[in-house]
Amino acid sequence: MLQRSSLFRSKTGPQQQLSLGRRLLRDRVLLLFALPGTALIIVFHYVPLLGNVIAFKDYQPFLGIAGSDWSGWENFTVIFNGDPAFLRALKNTLILTSLQSVFVFPAPILLALLLNSLFSERIKRIAQSILYLPHFMSWVIVVALFQQMLGGSGLLNNYLRSHDLATINLIGNSELFHVLLTSQIIWKDTGWATILFLAALSQIDSQLYEAASVDGATRMRQLWHVTLPGLRGIIILLFILRLGDSLTVGFEQIILQQQAVGRDVSEVLDTYVYNNGVLGGAWGVAAAVGLVKGVVGVILVLTANKVAHIFGEQGVYQR
Repeated sequence: MLQRSSLFRSKTGPQQQLSLGRRLLRDRVLLLFALPGTALIIVFHYVPLLGNVIAFKDYQPFLGIAGSDWSGWENFTVIFNGDPAFLRALKNTLILTSLQSVFVFPAPILLALLLNSLFSERIKRIAQSILYLPHFMSWVIVVALFQQMLGGSGLLNNYLRSHDLATINLIGNSELFHVLLTSQIIWKDTGWATILFLAALSQIDSQLYEAASVDGATRMRQLWHVTLPGLRGIIILLFILRLGDSLTVGFEQIILQQQAVGRDVSEVLDTYVYNNGVLGGAWGVAAAVGLVKGVVGVILVLTANKVAHIFGEQGVYQR
C-alpha cells in the first residue's frame, strides 16, 4: 500500500511542477479569452496612474507633464495645513460613507433574505426583475424622477397643495441632503446588489435546514445559525472591497444636485477634485487629493484583509 501511494505521488508530482512555458501552453485558450479584458484594464486603469505625477508638479496643461516644473509637496499643503474647503469636503465624505455603511451595505442582504423566503419561484422572478430595473437607469434619470416626485413642484407637494396642506421642501433642503442621497442609492442599487447574496444562498446545503428543523430550530434560529454563517464569506469580501471605495460616495449623483443645496453640505472629495482641478485649474492640488484618497483606500483594504485573516476568514486574497 505504501509502495502504491509513493508511486502515485511520483506520477502526480511532476504534473504539479509544470514549467511556466507548459502552463501557458496548457491554458492558452483561457489566456486568449482574458487578453482583451486585461488590455482594457491596463489601458484605462493602470496607464492613467502615471498621471499622478502631476501631484508633485506645478502642472500647466499648455506645457504638458514633462514641461511643468516640480513643486515637491506643495500641492499637499491643502491636506497638511487643513484647508477649510478640503476639510468640509472630507467631513461630508465621511458622513456619507458612514450612512452608506450603516444603511446601504446591509440593504441588499436583507432584501436577498426576503426574496429567498418566498416559496413561489414565479413571484420571486417577477420581484427580482422589478427590483433590478432601477440599476440600469442613469443618475440623470434617477435624480429627475426624485425631483418630479419630491421637488417643489413635484407630485407630493402638488398633492399637499390640493388639500390645503403645508408643502415640504425635500430636494432643496440642505439638512436632508445626505439622507436624500442615501435613499436614492438604496432605491437604485439595492435590487441589483442582491444577485451575489442570492447566489450564495443557493449554495447553502438544504440538509442543514432540515437538520436544524429536526432539532427544533425556529425560522429565526435557522436564519442565525445556518443562513448568516453561509453568507459570512461573501459579506466579509464585499465589505473589504467597499472599504477600498469608501471615500468615493457618488460623483455624478452629487454633482447633479449640488447647485440646489450649495457646496457646504454637498462638496465631497470627488467633487472637490473636479471643482478645483477641471473647473478651477488647480490640477496639482486636485491630483494630490485624489492620490491621497487612493492611498487611503488601499491601506483600508490591506488592513481589513489582515484583520479577516486573523479571525480565520479568507478575505480578498489568501495569505
